[in-house]
Amino acid sequence: MKKAIKGRVLTQEVLAQLRLPLAELMRSTLLDTVITTGSIEAIRMLEEQREALCGPKHAQSESRQAYRHGHCAGSLVMGGRRVTLPRPRVRSLEGRELELPAWKQWSDEDPLEERALAQMLLGVSTRGYASSLEPLPAPLPERGKSRSAVSRRFVRGTQKQLAELLRGDLSGLKLAVLMIDGIHFEEHVVLAALGIDASGYKHVLGLWEGATENARACKGLLEDLISRGLVTDQALLVVIDGAKALYKAAKDVFGKRALIQRCQEHKKRNVADQLPESMRPAVRRAMNEAYESSDPKRALRLLENLAARLEGEHPGAAASLREGLAETLTVIELGLVGWLRFTLRTTNPIDNLFGSVRKTSKRVKRWRGGRMMLRWCAASVLDAATRFRRIRGYTEMPKLVAALRAHEGTLDQEEAVA
Repeated sequence: MKKAIKGRVLTQEVLAQLRLPLAELMRSTLLDTVITTGSIEAIRMLEEQREALCGPKHAQSESRQAYRHGHCAGSLVMGGRRVTLPRPRVRSLEGRELELPAWKQWSDEDPLEERALAQMLLGVSTRGYASSLEPLPAPLPERGKSRSAVSRRFVRGTQKQLAELLRGDLSGLKLAVLMIDGIHFEEHVVLAALGIDASGYKHVLGLWEGATENARACKGLLEDLISRGLVTDQALLVVIDGAKALYKAAKDVFGKRALIQRCQEHKKRNVADQLPESMRPAVRRAMNEAYESSDPKRALRLLENLAARLEGEHPGAAASLREGLAETLTVIELGLVGWLRFTLRTTNPIDNLFGSVRKTSKRVKRWRGGRMMLRWCAASVLDAATRFRRIRGYTEMPKLVAALRAHEGTLDQEEAVA
């Protein structure tokens, strides 16, 4: 009896607090009105469902399925936090606790993880989460907005996103381009794979953590993609930053079907870094002239002549230029032109993805292992993927696909002869 009286008093107090803003409806904001009326409607709906099971109050009913059993404190998500509301209790005729359908549905739908993820990716810290929430119109008891609570939800949410990314089925993708690059966190590196299909759409394929950007880590990433259905018996344009480990891993996994395009921007930067400031603009102009040529033989000749001129005074720059030189011209060999060639001659599409990772993770003061790095990367790249558009020059993708199929035909003929 005391519990029932206490429950009724609690309900009346909450309803009084919620109705107070309604008396001043004209002066309230739309948000206040929506939250207030929604809370009152939620309590009313719960009481209706309880009455459907138990019958009207103080009425004898032979068709009743359960008995009222007072109220207890419950919490529901409202405005990015949990708000305490009285939960009507019901027990079956056998004395078993029953859950009202509406309460079960509202409890199962927990948007707090999504809210925490969205806020953190926008730059809100766990400490500043509470101040980023809209104020409630009534002084209802609330919780779930502390720094530790937000941190736990962010960890759970990013764990789910990482698992979703690492388990994704790749067998349905018809890729024409595979880009691989790495981003460094202290002594770790997280490798990422970005695929571009025949229609020009980008797809985040996977992540892999390693101590360094070595061949074993790169091969581990590719083998993981293959285990999830990535096709390896078709020719692919593989765009990399020039790292020897990435080149070796791609050749080990795809063999001759991998047409390697080393990033031209990385090549220009690597050469310029070994030259005095005064020489860098002229060398960059000479390399740009070669890379803008539509004739691969002429482009190769221009770059070899440049390396010969640098050999005497700057042998390091000459060696850097010659290393993998032909592979920086693959997009020219394939006959690509315009925006498509401009897009695929560098690793910029995946570098832009890493830009999102750097932006969201710059507030992290202390990394607690590779798993944490993977979680942050997964959250950032999946968030960036929601804003993906087709690559520039996607209308020229049929030309690239035709060139890849022609390369496959050549390999098939060579295998048949052998």
